[in-house]
Amino acid sequence: MKQPGFWDWEERQNKLNEKKDLLVRLNELIEWETFRPLLEQIHHKPRKSKAGRKPIDVVVMFKLLVLQQLYNISDAELEYQVSDRLSFMQFLGFGLADEVPDATTVWLFRKQLSEQGLIEPLFEQFDGYLIEQGYAAQGGQIVDATLIPVPKPHNSKDENECIKGGEVPAQWQDKPHKRAQKDTDARWTKKGGKSYFGYKNHIGIDAEHRLIRRYVVTDASVHDLQVLGQLLDEDNESDSIWGDSAYRSQDTEDTLELIGFDSQIHQRGYRNHPLSEEQRQSNRTKSKTRARVEHVFGTWVMQMGGKLVRSIGIVRAKANLGLKNLTYNLMRYTFLQTQAAD
Repeated sequence: MKQPGFWDWEERQNKLNEKKDLLVRLNELIEWETFRPLLEQIHHKPRKSKAGRKPIDVVVMFKLLVLQQLYNISDAELEYQVSDRLSFMQFLGFGLADEVPDATTVWLFRKQLSEQGLIEPLFEQFDGYLIEQGYAAQGGQIVDATLIPVPKPHNSKDENECIKGGEVPAQWQDKPHKRAQKDTDARWTKKGGKSYFGYKNHIGIDAEHRLIRRYVVTDASVHDLQVLGQLLDEDNESDSIWGDSAYRSQDTEDTLELIGFDSQIHQRGYRNHPLSEEQRQSNRTKSKTRARVEHVFGTWVMQMGGKLVRSIGIVRAKANLGLKNLTYNLMRYTFLQTQAAD
């Protein structure tokens, strides 16, 4: 078998470009350099010595994290896939001879973004860019939450009771390695008669463009209604707000009216007080708009490798889900731009 030469490499790149796959479109439509000022805050301290390996470009590292969220793969798998897949190399601007950042480097970069509180500013910066490009929040807003599973723990009943009380089980005190592998922030909850362990990603999208405008990450036991106030987007050009019946309470309805929102939140029935036919029809009408939020989570499952989070602890979960929300918006923007051009 002959060794591939420069022209073979170029021909393969051209074929990828002709197909206009997602990564090609992302590179064409996203102004990656706009993220640089925020990303470079990671390296705000001057290097004491020029010895050693030069840090990898922060925009390239950021694009690695976007790749990871697009396919929901681990740090180790990301390192392998970048080395193996031409489309990944081209997306990052790598050649065959370029060194690929290892899994530890990726982990450390994400950790630094999280510790320096840069993930939310990155999300907000891109939201500002969306507005500049003509995608201001319009049509009202839709709120929803999805459960984010994490690997289930194998704790004893006593251990779980300690964790619920905010304490570390005594038998873990002298076993730091075991403690490090236990997620003491994730919680159990029930939905549809089934038990789930993990976190929740609460989001608010605009009804017109289906872009995420606000998000909050909590453990799975937090009720949707508790974070509604943090999701409200006063910048939306419409004052309508849709949500399922989990967001319904008389206090909420009164508050929304007081601050100028038009509630389209589903009505709910109660024991011995079922919904009337008129109320059920009202809910069906509202569902036609509210269902648009399912597009977001459907995209996660069908196109972005699912919702499972492999990290341990809520700090890392917030980092991963913040990046996931941002990556969804990057994808959605490329779709909207491509659709507008056709």
